[in-house]
Amino acid sequence: MQPDIVVFASGNRSRGDDAIGPLLLERLASWLVAQGRSSEFALIDDYQLQIEHALDLLGRRLALFIDAGWRTPAPLAFYAAAAAPVPARGNTHSLPPQGVLEVYRQVTLSEPPPSFVLCVRGEHFELGAGLSDAARAHAEAAWEQLQLLCTLPEAARWRTMLTSGTD
Repeated sequence: MQPDIVVFASGNRSRGDDAIGPLLLERLASWLVAQGRSSEFALIDDYQLQIEHALDLLGRRLALFIDAGWRTPAPLAFYAAAAAPVPARGNTHSLPPQGVLEVYRQVTLSEPPPSFVLCVRGEHFELGAGLSDAARAHAEAAWEQLQLLCTLPEAARWRTMLTSGTD
């Protein structure tokens, strides 16, 4: 039986604050095991979201995307994501969450599960840099939010926790 909830984390551990998503996912994996809830969640860590990730939404009732963002309100933004066409760019492999949801819609001819984004403010994304002090503080706030989300993983509950109206 596959887990009902999928959590994606994207980011590059070698680019400073871009590591926030994977680090939070790693922490979440340990916490879920300690809580005896790891079978409820599929955790996917990847450098970037790609069209293939649409298939990871099959059979799920809820999805969460975690990433670091530049110019994101501090310490984080938590918002609902809706399927939306992505403007053509030079790179056809990397997608925002809305693009992954759109691919799901196009491939399955159905609506994706309720989906949300936890975007944590990053400050420094230089190659070879470590996590900045500001990012550590923002990641701690995001960790508290993430624990709340995973304690009661219901779309209606998550909607009450939105911090931004971004779709």
